[in-house]
Amino acid sequence: LTWLCVFLALKIGKVNWQSRLNKAAHHTSDYSSTEVILRRGQPFNISLNLKTTVQSWDNFTFIASTGPSPAESQQTKAVFTLSEEGDSGWSATQEPSEPRCLNFTILSPADAVIGRYKLQLQVLAGNKVSSKLLGQFVLLFNPWCPDDDVYMADEEERQEYVLNDSGIIFQGVEKDIEEEAWNYGQFEEDILDISLAILDRSLSHRENPAVDVSKRSSPVYVSRVISAMVNSNDEKGVVEGKWSGKFRSGTNPLRWSGSVSILRKWYRARYRPVRYGQCWVFAGVSCTVLRCLGIPTRVITNFNSAHDKNLNLSIDKYIDMSGNNLHLSEDSVWNFHVWNESWFIRRDLGSFYDGWQVLDATPQEKSKGIYQCGPASTRAIKEGDVNLDYDSPFVFAAVNADCVTWIRYSKKRKERVYSDTRKIGKFISTKAVGTNSRVDVTANYKYPEGSLKERQVYKKALKLLGVRRPGKRSKIPRPRRRFSRAQPAQTPSISGKLLLDASPVIGQDIPLTLTLRNLISDFKTIKVKLKASAILYTRKPKAEILQLHRSIKLGSEEVKEFSFKISYSQYKNSLMDDRKILVTAVCQIKRGASLLVEKDIVLQDPFLTIQVLGPAVVHKPVNVEVTFTNPLSDEVTDCVLRAEGSGLLKEQLRIHVERMAPMETSTVEFEIIPYRSGTRQLQVDLVCTHFSDIKGFVMLHVAPAQ
Repeated sequence: LTWLCVFLALKIGKVNWQSRLNKAAHHTSDYSSTEVILRRGQPFNISLNLKTTVQSWDNFTFIASTGPSPAESQQTKAVFTLSEEGDSGWSATQEPSEPRCLNFTILSPADAVIGRYKLQLQVLAGNKVSSKLLGQFVLLFNPWCPDDDVYMADEEERQEYVLNDSGIIFQGVEKDIEEEAWNYGQFEEDILDISLAILDRSLSHRENPAVDVSKRSSPVYVSRVISAMVNSNDEKGVVEGKWSGKFRSGTNPLRWSGSVSILRKWYRARYRPVRYGQCWVFAGVSCTVLRCLGIPTRVITNFNSAHDKNLNLSIDKYIDMSGNNLHLSEDSVWNFHVWNESWFIRRDLGSFYDGWQVLDATPQEKSKGIYQCGPASTRAIKEGDVNLDYDSPFVFAAVNADCVTWIRYSKKRKERVYSDTRKIGKFISTKAVGTNSRVDVTANYKYPEGSLKERQVYKKALKLLGVRRPGKRSKIPRPRRRFSRAQPAQTPSISGKLLLDASPVIGQDIPLTLTLRNLISDFKTIKVKLKASAILYTRKPKAEILQLHRSIKLGSEEVKEFSFKISYSQYKNSLMDDRKILVTAVCQIKRGASLLVEKDIVLQDPFLTIQVLGPAVVHKPVNVEVTFTNPLSDEVTDCVLRAEGSGLLKEQLRIHVERMAPMETSTVEFEIIPYRSGTRQLQVDLVCTHFSDIKGFVMLHVAPAQ
């Protein structure tokens, strides 16, 4: 009988991987791949069709292996027999079978290494061993398995953070939050192969492939590798960052609408970094790869995000008497910064720190010699546990640092005009589960501003970071008191506000009013220096647009308004890429504290409307109509309308728009053929050299093929 088994092992007619059944059970049906894609910790079925009938099949062994040098000691090779769980945690059982057909159920452990596996069948007879390669499969993390480190109990959350292939990334400024659609596309063709290739291109893999692969059982390890590999700084990873200058040698970061085209471009160009990205691009691409590998992930936006270079929890900003930024500190405050959160337990830290973990692929600071950040437990951030891995001090500062503004009159004289302890870390936002609404998750990162608990956490973080007053090394400084609003070092005798008189729309003048109030009874003369600059979202000035000087006299407790405008002709050449303007007013009084008033302006795009002309059904064409308006008083030429959407368009669609007269409304119609059912997101982007992109999106329900 044993010799018969050897003979039959070599006479397997067909291996049936039960692809449809396994994909449905393992929630991998959406992957556009012919490969067998499975999740760890969950049984899968396989059938062997034999060319000869056999009564018994006892003397054989299964071998599952992954990586370049599989070894049982590294958990990259598992040897297991029928009905007996091996030391590796893998097991196989025989199911009821018909003649000439053997059905097996194979179970991988919940902590198995993820990646591409080979499955072999080995038969032993006497001194002879016969092996048969049954095929390959890809094993992923499993948020549906209670024993997996990435287990997520809520099914609606799993649908959102693992299976949703589109989403919203919030941008703008704290008082004008905008939503940008993003096509994650983790199930699109080639994306799984690319995600696995990203792991294989890391520095860790190049240094020691066997050890690197053996560590891929841990979401802590895998997510940290992804945070390093999505930027190009160390390993020639996926995206090259650029925050200033022209983007002629690549793509302006504002023009990306999804991850699929970026990942494919990197892969097809033999791993040459894609130019260019900024924080939301890095976060969008990271989300795609992490969801593709089975780690629940979402995109987070932090408004007024601190980049605390020296980790002293203080962001010092210096301006001169005209409101110009002086680069005397490497610290900065970005209007917004985008990162990721992934969901898994922290065996390395303890169960208290389980849950959402911060990952940031944007290259800002090195961590252990590489541009990577995280995973940092949000619980650790909230509790001020900045001594824990990974990079919790950097994330803590991003949401908690104080913001101090100084006016520098000379090398020897400077004045602290504001110490704002509430500016940093506002409206921390992510997309809601099941809808495109914004959810505020600030409470996950910190206790309420000004509360006793928040003060205690801040002091704890200062102590752990060793922030001390100069000359008093043994004493921890008492942090500045948290006020209900931004407070100057010396109480001013005037207050001021900058207000928009109308919604700012690109192509139109921007009317503003500066309101000044005398807070005391003394008469005073105020010298006002107004300045407007085009800025990047990092708040770095790009170009000066306007300067005005005024002298305003205020009587006892008098209020005066000064109206002015920024004309389209003044800003049109400075806002080709971005739509952000910073207006500052430096108000000086003789023998009194100076006042700084600031206003962030984000110009609104003209509306772009998208209409689906009929029901959307899988494999049936349906037309889409897009209507948009040239917002300028000038004729524009050579615009391109781009459309993309997972499950709707296999590749990005481009339609050339030759010319549009001033303020002209145009309509473009095109056809899509949906290839996946369910709720789908179609993104449309009008790209033009005359103004920044006009973007829009529409959600549509695609019915299954009838």
